[in-house]
Amino acid sequence: MNREQKQEVVLALQEKMQEYGNFYIADTSGLSVEKVNNIRRKCFESGIEMKVAKNTLIKIAIDGLEGDSSEIFTALKGQSALLFSTVGNAPAKLIKSLRKGKEEKPALKAAYIDSAIFVGDNHLDSLVSLKSREELIGEIIGLLQSPAKNVVSALQSGGSKIAGIVKTLQERG
Repeated sequence: MNREQKQEVVLALQEKMQEYGNFYIADTSGLSVEKVNNIRRKCFESGIEMKVAKNTLIKIAIDGLEGDSSEIFTALKGQSALLFSTVGNAPAKLIKSLRKGKEEKPALKAAYIDSAIFVGDNHLDSLVSLKSREELIGEIIGLLQSPAKNVVSALQSGGSKIAGIVKTLQERG
């Protein structure tokens, strides 16, 4: 691979990192071609894009991100597969589902989620339980709607009771 080709790979990786905002680095070494192809198929079905690149090129691409991302560099050893997703916890859920029984691969090397960095496979369970931005917004909207729903419900079910209370308060005036 010549210098221009390497530069193209780095630029393509940086574009993906900026486009998706989230990426995971997974270890797929030692897996058969069949298993890696299965991972690629599952990624496609889940809306996750998988790319494999040399660690030095990944490091250069990460260097171009805003902020200090040097923590990730310790994870760039051996074979590395990048998993890009717009949903922060989707790759973690996929990795978890692929590790059935006693299987240890694919293993999580590191994750970059909205500028937060997680290094090591021990973070997998906490990343799976992370809520996506859409889930958090939905919960907040639900919480904001709850008091209004209670008032509407009270008016609909016990409208006569509330009307009586309002009438009493008006009479006391």
